Amino acid sequence: MQVEKFYYDNRTVKNFAYATILWGVVGMLAGLYVALQLVFPALNFTQYGSFGRLRPLHTNAVIFAFVGNGMFMGIYYSLQRLCKARMFSDTLSKIHFWGWQLIIVAAAITLPMGITASKEYAELEWPIDIAITLIWVVFGINMFGTIIKRREKHLYVAIWFYIATFVTVAVLHIVNSMELPISLTKSYSLYAGVQDALVQWWYGHNAVAFFLTTPYLGLMYYFMPKAANRPVYSYKLSIIHFWALIFLYIWAGPHHLLYTALPNWAQSLGVVFSAMLIFPSWGGMINGLLTLRGAWDKVRDDVILKFMVVAVTAYGMATFEGPMLSLKSISAISHYTDWIVAHVHVGALGWNGMLTFGILYWLIPRLFNTPLYSKKIANRHFWLGTLGIVFYAVPMYWAGFTQSSMWKQFTDAGQLKYTFLETVTYMKPFYAMRSLGGTLYLIGALFMVYNLYKTVRAGKLVADEAAEAAPLEKEYVKHAGEHWHRAFERKPVQFMIISLVVILIGGAVEMIPTFMIKSNVPTIASVKPYTPLELQGRDIYVREGCYLCHSQMIRPFRSETERYGEYSKAGEFIYDHPFQWGSKRTGPDLAREGTGNLKKTNGWHFRHFREPSSMSEGSIMPPYAFMLEQNLDTSTTRAKINAMITLGVPYEKGFADVANANLMEQAKGIADNLRTDSIRVSPNKEVIALISYIQRLGKDISNEPKNK
Repeated sequence: MQVEKFYYDNRTVKNFAYATILWGVVGMLAGLYVALQLVFPALNFTQYGSFGRLRPLHTNAVIFAFVGNGMFMGIYYSLQRLCKARMFSDTLSKIHFWGWQLIIVAAAITLPMGITASKEYAELEWPIDIAITLIWVVFGINMFGTIIKRREKHLYVAIWFYIATFVTVAVLHIVNSMELPISLTKSYSLYAGVQDALVQWWYGHNAVAFFLTTPYLGLMYYFMPKAANRPVYSYKLSIIHFWALIFLYIWAGPHHLLYTALPNWAQSLGVVFSAMLIFPSWGGMINGLLTLRGAWDKVRDDVILKFMVVAVTAYGMATFEGPMLSLKSISAISHYTDWIVAHVHVGALGWNGMLTFGILYWLIPRLFNTPLYSKKIANRHFWLGTLGIVFYAVPMYWAGFTQSSMWKQFTDAGQLKYTFLETVTYMKPFYAMRSLGGTLYLIGALFMVYNLYKTVRAGKLVADEAAEAAPLEKEYVKHAGEHWHRAFERKPVQFMIISLVVILIGGAVEMIPTFMIKSNVPTIASVKPYTPLELQGRDIYVREGCYLCHSQMIRPFRSETERYGEYSKAGEFIYDHPFQWGSKRTGPDLAREGTGNLKKTNGWHFRHFREPSSMSEGSIMPPYAFMLEQNLDTSTTRAKINAMITLGVPYEKGFADVANANLMEQAKGIADNLRTDSIRVSPNKEVIALISYIQRLGKDISNEPKNK
């Protein structure tokens, strides 16, 4: 049989490996800094470096820069060897690499500037969303071009996960990024309130599923057997793992919205499918760990396998905890607390981080045709990373249990035992310990940087690695006893289409009724559109990332209705583009902040924004004194009102023409009110708009909160 000679492209793999290392350190540094801001609020010394602006930078840097580049590094290396073919196009590979890095740089510039869409893991504004779409298409063409020109008939299990990742992330990104631009740096979500929340967490949960999980499972299926020099434990288990996982995962998003204003039937679907997810998830973990059967002595001595074993174990822990957290009884305790922070970081630091480190240690010496510089340093990295995860997660679990208990505790007289601020100050030691864990993890990563740097210096890049293989058979002869699934593995396009259908089912069942059946989102007659000043204030609230620490969703628990007021209804949010329900309470819920016993004077809010600790001793909220000096940009008011009208908000005809006059009238009223409190401030300052928005919250809903 004729053998064809060709060359693997290692230069692109090397580029993605370098980017993985660089952005990993950047993302971890950002994470450590925002963690320290919760211990030392004085670190919020600039508006561009406040917690609300840097926290999205941290999550985007870790997810899309560190893990994203790590994913592409592993895919570009493994796909060529599994297909026995060079990547489809060197040009597309370069466009993909540099395009992805430019997107990351754009995120690093815009997020600290407060340019954000405010959707978790989808904060980037519409021009960057378009760029992501284009680069993702480039990646897809390059990947499928390589698969189609392969010299191997069957697609190995890792490629199944790569295909599912590509099609699902494309669907998630496009649907969740539907927005109406009003300028180059500002847009409004096409969805509002309950519908926006459902779409966001359908995206948010499945971004974890199909960006942080499925591609890394593909990498596990390739690199762990390679590192152990053993075959995957079970081919049949890998089939069950793949199809069950991608079908079930897409339904699970609503478990982020339990006890909220989301319709109960959607919440129940999320619970049921989330609970079932443990079976395929643990099937994958078992398949990975049992691949090492008979090789445990090697694991003890091989640092690369140590990283991989901890990674797969962390995957198993996180995917056990996820279904558990989706149960309503557990969610009632865990949601909005630091328990969720611990859960997320077991996955990010343990699963994604440790597997990435293991792959880098395996890959770099092969790319540069030289042994790893120091196994001793790699072992130190392993123990620093493992201890870092422990010192991070354990305090956060403890903090989460404590928070929830303190929020819910009543005195014998039936009064809430703790103010919210007491629960915040009690968390500081836990946040400090979490920072220690993050520091250990970062130091370990810096050990890796040095180790790999010395490894690279000692070798020389094999940019074009020679290989040879027989050409693809034109006609395939089925073998006796061949598994039925082999037929799918010979047809990548059909495989992609079937994967697409499988992942669309869950999303369609959950979203179509929510959008098409009006009774799922009942309106409330008293709920009115925001005034122009309130709308501008809301956009400032979004810009500063206030939703990252404050929720606007009161759940139907006695502890919450006693503390905040009447529980939240779906009809309250029909004009919220985007929704602001939040997913963490570092600060109190604000849904009823402008009404009842929670209502504070304009002067209180002014002083609180200027210096939070002056009004709430022990507060860890960043100061927003710059808003007292910065003028409100009213040049965008007309465009914003017209955008809201386009989105269905019922402003009167011609209202956009008089919107700024309305804005100034309300602003002067607030400024005059502040003057009675011995505060002199111009009505055109940003702080006036933000006060107007905060004072609006809850006013449309008739309620009389009980004593705080």
